Amino acid sequence: MIPAHVPDEPPLTYADSFDIPVLFRNGPDKKPRRQWRTAKHKAWTGSDGFPADDGWYAPTTTWREIIKAATEVGRDVTPHLQNQPRYAHGELVARVSPLYAYLGAHPVTPRHPVSGAKGRRLTWNPVYAHGTERSAKNAAGYRLGMTMTEWACRSLLGLGQTEHLELGGPVPALYDTFKDPKKKLPDLWGLHETEELYWLIEAKGGDVGLRRLREGWAQLAAGSKALGAYGHRTVLVGASVRPDDDLFLTIDHDLHPGQAPLAPAGSDADDEAAGLGNLEDRLGDSDDALIGAARAQMLAYLALRSAPASQLRTVPVAADRASRRRRSGLTTPLEDDSLTLAMRADARGAATGTEQHALRVGIRSVGLDDFLSCRIPGTEVHLGMSRKLFAACERLHEEDLAIARRTPGLRAEDQPPADLDLSDEAQEEQRLTQRRIFREQQEEARPRLRPLLRDAYERGAASDWSELLRRPQEPELDLEGDESLLEAATPETYVAVSRYDLPPARA
Repeated sequence: MIPAHVPDEPPLTYADSFDIPVLFRNGPDKKPRRQWRTAKHKAWTGSDGFPADDGWYAPTTTWREIIKAATEVGRDVTPHLQNQPRYAHGELVARVSPLYAYLGAHPVTPRHPVSGAKGRRLTWNPVYAHGTERSAKNAAGYRLGMTMTEWACRSLLGLGQTEHLELGGPVPALYDTFKDPKKKLPDLWGLHETEELYWLIEAKGGDVGLRRLREGWAQLAAGSKALGAYGHRTVLVGASVRPDDDLFLTIDHDLHPGQAPLAPAGSDADDEAAGLGNLEDRLGDSDDALIGAARAQMLAYLALRSAPASQLRTVPVAADRASRRRRSGLTTPLEDDSLTLAMRADARGAATGTEQHALRVGIRSVGLDDFLSCRIPGTEVHLGMSRKLFAACERLHEEDLAIARRTPGLRAEDQPPADLDLSDEAQEEQRLTQRRIFREQQEEARPRLRPLLRDAYERGAASDWSELLRRPQEPELDLEGDESLLEAATPETYVAVSRYDLPPARA
């Protein structure tokens, strides 16, 4: 049983900010002995790459930023959902529910306080500590590791979109090397704009000790060998936490000088923005960034596309994308977006007695856009996106459907009958082969996709949501807002979480 001294308290209401101790070092070492509490941490001042000095830092983040990372990291399952988009909700639940189920927060007074720190850190909650079996703990550790690795690399260190390495790695000429099933390779790769380097990334989560870190370092070494003469950085993120201790990260890294990175496979040689930085900051002038952003948001798009009309709403956000460009992290908490708050207040004042269509036209005339949003069933997470990005995702989804229908080995009629005697490894190899075929077909289609997605993106700006959703009625425009939600946005996406279902603080 959970010990009697653990209070049975409802979640507390507070802003969703936490401090995440992070230790940068140049290779795996023993787990630091509670240095996440006792060491003198440096304040995190923001970075577009690795800090100049290794050591302990104490960045602060939001639960919204962590959930954003959770929904976007890992294997792209959307090729399997072409005909069943409703199951996108299930995949999103799987990505966020372990975090809600097993993480809590507790107040912390470190020996050397850092200016601006919130004094709250994440930890495993009593359910995990006292009532969870080993296999469930392993699954939670995997999801925690992937999520916090995505958060560290993208929100903290400014990496561009991450890709799962199983699809072949960053250099097309080396795809066969990366696809060698005998090699145990790292999880992810990305292209860092400021460093102008490929990053190879391995994630570990849970009670991460030296043995697991050394395993991850060996995986990175295999990936580094496969990447060969191209300049790159290897990054090993250990998201380590034990019951009653603080969640902290070790980030072990090594620099491998070499040739400059290539433009992404199939990309326009003149498109300098392709694949770099936060793709949403470049959608206006980079067709390849638009393709990348649409592909990164396909899971959210499928969830929105398949949601019942009663679960959809639109939320007003300032149309000025520049107000949400990356400063620290990927998202801008809307309580910090004074432009959106002021415009919302003005719109509410003028909304009395106005019917929905006129109201929607009115808010757009004063500089507001309305992003489509829905709650992911089974969670208290709301995801959304702009009409322009939605229109681009819609066009990309149509093209992906066409690929699946015309490509032998991907069509349903070409699928072999289920062989119950196949091992799990053999079945996984079959699915991996299908995903790789699908990705190769997607990249071959890239030159033809550029003008198609650009046209859809531009037309989306002037389209009604009823037209984009192919439904007779517009979703309700929510001008009143929901005080129970903590909202955030990027240039083209929206995320909100219920403040009442955040990991509860406890003594």
